[in-house]
Amino acid sequence: MIEQKIRKELENAKITVSDIDLKLNSTEITADRIIELSKKRSQLNEIVILYNQLLEIEKSIEENQELLNDKEFKSLAEEELETLKADLIKVEDRIKFEVRPKDPLDSKDVIIEIRAGAGGDEAALFASDLLRMYLRYCERKKWNMEIINKNEIGLGGVKEVIASISGKDIYSFMKFESGVHRVQRVPATETSGRVHTSTATVVVLPEADDVEIEINEKDLRIDTYRASGAGGQHVNKTDSAVRITHIPSGVVVQNQDGKSQHQNRQRAMRVLNAKLFEAQESKKEQDNSKTRKLLVGGGDRSEKIRTYNFAQGRVSDHRINLTLHKLDYILDGDLDELNNELYKNYINEESGVN
Repeated sequence: MIEQKIRKELENAKITVSDIDLKLNSTEITADRIIELSKKRSQLNEIVILYNQLLEIEKSIEENQELLNDKEFKSLAEEELETLKADLIKVEDRIKFEVRPKDPLDSKDVIIEIRAGAGGDEAALFASDLLRMYLRYCERKKWNMEIINKNEIGLGGVKEVIASISGKDIYSFMKFESGVHRVQRVPATETSGRVHTSTATVVVLPEADDVEIEINEKDLRIDTYRASGAGGQHVNKTDSAVRITHIPSGVVVQNQDGKSQHQNRQRAMRVLNAKLFEAQESKKEQDNSKTRKLLVGGGDRSEKIRTYNFAQGRVSDHRINLTLHKLDYILDGDLDELNNELYKNYINEESGVN
């Protein structure tokens, strides 16, 4: 059920969009004003579309409820109402998500790190599966994912991959992915059919804007070395790989996948900025004596957050005790249902609702 306060906000947004459309059609409007109004309209348009859908569904529900008194149409109306009420819940959930209290970091792009954990080659293969899952999720969301650095093994697995994701409200969706992901399956190389358990760690960092983090060059130690590992025309030929150490914090980042030392340095600095920005935000929370709840559960990167069980075709999120028998869909990037449930739990925790 949408609260009256939210309905008022939705109605105001609809009026504002209509008013903007009138102004944009004016022959006297300036180019700068067009850009300003178009940006504002873009921010409001999605929620207005959802509001219009809500009004249409509510109107259809009302019409079908009236038909319940008609013996001829009662059965048809009952069937239609069942579908409409399910649609209503979906639209209401999406509206509540759009008008949620904003985390100041939610709109930021992210740096994501995926590292193979316990389990040897099978862990590296699982890390590769997670990378593909997030790539497919980005495609579904129309986000852009760029691989910054990748350390592959010969079987198609990855020991470590670092990527950037840019688009709309990335961190609001991706922040729940940080933690230890566990897989239970029979590896392709296992001849006895024994199930193995392997892990991979995911870290999601909000990407800092240039003005938010100031790094003194004197605080950096920059080492160059010859790239190694599978792939890349520069491997073992030039000292193009870069390792940057931020001396005050001890944070170390490195990159070797770029075509030049300059490109590798740029990519490594992006990761360093994100790491220092997250540390800065964490300190702000601690200084304010607040519990940091950017992640559901304990927020500890060593915390096991999710299990992917291939034999049973299920994915279990341990933070909210949710199990979905949709393993294939989730590994193909269909993360919305998981994300929505994690977000609801997050909001309940923030508001103190049990």
